[in-house]
Amino acid sequence: MAIEWRVSDSSIEYPAAVAAMEERVAAIRAGSAPELVWLLEHPPLYTAGTSARPEDLLQPNRFPVFASGRGGQYTYHGPGQRVAYVMLDLKARGADIRAYVHGLEEWLIRTLAQFCVRGERRDGRVGIWVEREGGREDKVAAIGVRVRHWVSFHGIALNVEPDLSHFGGIVPCGIAGHGVTSLWDLGLTPTMAEVDTALMATFDEVFPAAQAADAPLRPGTSENQA
Repeated sequence: MAIEWRVSDSSIEYPAAVAAMEERVAAIRAGSAPELVWLLEHPPLYTAGTSARPEDLLQPNRFPVFASGRGGQYTYHGPGQRVAYVMLDLKARGADIRAYVHGLEEWLIRTLAQFCVRGERRDGRVGIWVEREGGREDKVAAIGVRVRHWVSFHGIALNVEPDLSHFGGIVPCGIAGHGVTSLWDLGLTPTMAEVDTALMATFDEVFPAAQAADAPLRPGTSENQA
């Protein structure tokens, strides 16, 4: 079945999004629903990944805080940030979680390139980064995934035009000493619809249609990845 794309125009509460992902993951595993990429925004909130450290929550009363089953540490979601929840059958895509995370990074890099932004990976730092004047590096997109029975969920968050001061309540992804940026902060002003178009245009370049899911699992893979 072809991948389904869903775009939510209204803000989605985090618990409702997680419940919907859980339901879809089960349906994909059962073969009763196609893979799904869900584009949405959340109201302002913080999420704590499986590796979150309590000391990295600097302002615990600023926004609601939700425990999340995804890998990683604390992250912020809010208006002006495009969240993409990606539910793919990884067993039909090589059963390689590292390759999947690398693919999410590549997807973000290619999407940013649509706006003439050079997004880059950094060893030891999750997410996608951009170089600023004076050698500073800021994070423009976050990645946090979970995999259950070889179906992925959670995904990426690309900063389009969020209120960057909201990141001040946490140490984003546990990485101190670096900043956070957005497309608008970089001097670009795409609409969310334009960002969605870029995400859709580059997705198939990185994640082509899945093959039959009857291959044995590769050794050394696991069910969770930050």
